[in-house]
Amino acid sequence: MKQPKRQEQILRHAIGAELLHPENAPIASFLDWDGVEQNVQQLMAAFPSDIPVLHAFAAKANSLVPVLLKLGTFGMGAEVASSGELSAALAGQIDPARIVFDSPAKSWDELRRAMRLGIAINVDNFQELARVSHLREIQASQSQIGVRINPQVGAGSIPAMSTASAHSKFGVPLRDPGMRQKLLDAYTSRPWLRRAHAHVGSQGCSLKLIADGIAALVEFADEVNSRAGRGQVSTIDIGGGLPVDFDSDLPNASFAEYTDLLKDRVPRLFSGDYSIVTEFGRSILAKHGMIVAYVEYTKTVGGRKIAITHAGAQVATRTVFMPEAWPLRIRAYDPSGEPKPNDCHEVQDVAGPCCFAGDLVAQGRHLPLLEPGDLVVLLDTGAYYASTPFDYNSLPLSGVYGVENLSSNLRSTVLREPQWNPIADPHMSKIQDLAG
Repeated sequence: MKQPKRQEQILRHAIGAELLHPENAPIASFLDWDGVEQNVQQLMAAFPSDIPVLHAFAAKANSLVPVLLKLGTFGMGAEVASSGELSAALAGQIDPARIVFDSPAKSWDELRRAMRLGIAINVDNFQELARVSHLREIQASQSQIGVRINPQVGAGSIPAMSTASAHSKFGVPLRDPGMRQKLLDAYTSRPWLRRAHAHVGSQGCSLKLIADGIAALVEFADEVNSRAGRGQVSTIDIGGGLPVDFDSDLPNASFAEYTDLLKDRVPRLFSGDYSIVTEFGRSILAKHGMIVAYVEYTKTVGGRKIAITHAGAQVATRTVFMPEAWPLRIRAYDPSGEPKPNDCHEVQDVAGPCCFAGDLVAQGRHLPLLEPGDLVVLLDTGAYYASTPFDYNSLPLSGVYGVENLSSNLRSTVLREPQWNPIADPHMSKIQDLAG
């Protein structure tokens, strides 16, 4: 089914099941599990079947436990960047052997916990490597250990999303004076360093830039193994970061194009000498999620039409604060879930509920004229948006739902309960108790 038709189908289901309601559920988020599963299958098919590959979902993209649980049933592991994400992955029944721990600021307790559980660790710096070396001396561990390397191949079009620039805070800088030799010495003196990791960045980074970073990583691993006289580095963690097409209705990421480029640019990666780990997140979920919110009021200010909705910075934080880098496509529907007619487009702002003037998810956008009671749909928001809320104004969390086909009908399951119902909202309950 074409994506717009699928979105309309989900929207009508949500209205009929009262997952959306203008009074007590004015905003909700949805993940299309059928689309996600197809996308994961395409990811797995893009990599050679004769090489061990662990596809570890980047939990930061959506750390809701039911989401990680579902992705585990699709065959994915998890990449985590905090103790909270690690706990979510474990609660989602991800096998510790299929979890990778990345973070530039792992504490002693986090390292102890990961090593006790046998979780793979990508060490960020030499000070952390000293901690891991010490912990290995005092406790047995099955954890596979590697070092995160910054190949310093440059930044993409969104500097904040680029992690392989000359001054990135992540990893050991491979091209800084003396650092390559220091890394080689660290590996040759620690035979238990069996992995090497690099992550060039995500949105805004071209496939060529990502491939350049992976090429530098594989070249380094080959050099370690040449010096060691054996295959010491046995696993290459190539990170994730495949850019998402936020401009079209194409539903799936270009994983095959990505691996075709790597086969041409970095053939050694697929030689069979290395196992592979990937850490895709946004490209797995983004295109298969949407946020839906009611239009509460409309007004005209200084000749500009503004629709006040329940979707703003609390669910679309990056879009509100960095609109040029993170624009979102928006579709308009009437209260029954039917598309608004396209013959009456007007320039409008779409605003959120947060109490600051910049809370706009779209500015000067040509849309069908919005009216109170209409619905706006923020497309391509399956990753990072509603699952990572911004607690501004203590706005209640919106419900998040997974939707999938079951015997030709749609079935929805709760991924996160909404807080709009006062009975389910602990903050509201406390306020009521204080009020007597």
